[in-house]
Amino acid sequence: MLRAGYRRGAHGNRVLRQGLNDVAKLYNVLFLCTGNSARSILAESLIDHWGGGRFKGYSAGSFPKGRVHPLALDLLRKLGLPSERMRSKSWDEFARPGAPVIDFVFTVCDEAAGEPCPIWPGNPVTAHWGVPDPAAATGTETERRNAFRAALLTLESRIKLFAGLPLDTLDRIAVARKVDAIGRRRDDVTGQAAS
Repeated sequence: MLRAGYRRGAHGNRVLRQGLNDVAKLYNVLFLCTGNSARSILAESLIDHWGGGRFKGYSAGSFPKGRVHPLALDLLRKLGLPSERMRSKSWDEFARPGAPVIDFVFTVCDEAAGEPCPIWPGNPVTAHWGVPDPAAATGTETERRNAFRAALLTLESRIKLFAGLPLDTLDRIAVARKVDAIGRRRDDVTGQAAS
C-alpha cells in the first residue's frame, strides 16, 4: 500500500516522491459575451483544444440567447474542435457558490466589456479581447461562414499566445499586462487557415 504523496514506479519496485509543487495547476478560463452563442463559445472550445491540459475553458453571457449559433457549432465540428458540451448560459452560473473558481475572465465583445460584471470568486485576472460579432454578419451563406472563420482565427491566435505564457514564472501584474497586450492585438486573418 502506498501512502499519500507517493506512487509506485512503472516497474513496480520503486516508490517515488511526488511533491505538490510538481503537480501542474489547471487554470479555469471564462470567456464572456452578451449572447454566449458565438465568440465566447468558439473561445471556450479553442482554449480546451490549445490549452495543453493546463486550461479548462468556460463561456457565458450577460444575456444568453439560450442556444449556440448553428454556424459556430458547424465550424467547430468541421475543424474537429470540442463542441459536444457547448451551451448558451448566463454568467450568473459562475458567480454562485460551488461554481468553479475562475483564474482568468476575458470579455470577447464590446457590450459585455462595458457591462457591470458579477464579483468573481477568486479575484481572477481580467482582460478585454474584443472580436467582431460573426452572428451579426449579413450577406451570403459564404460571407456569414467567413465571418465565423475570421472570429475563430482571431481568437485562436490570441489563445495560442495566452497558452504559451509562462504563467508559473510571472507575477500577477506581469500576467495582467501580457493578457491585456494580447487583447490589444489587431490580427489580420485574411488568407490564414484555421488549424
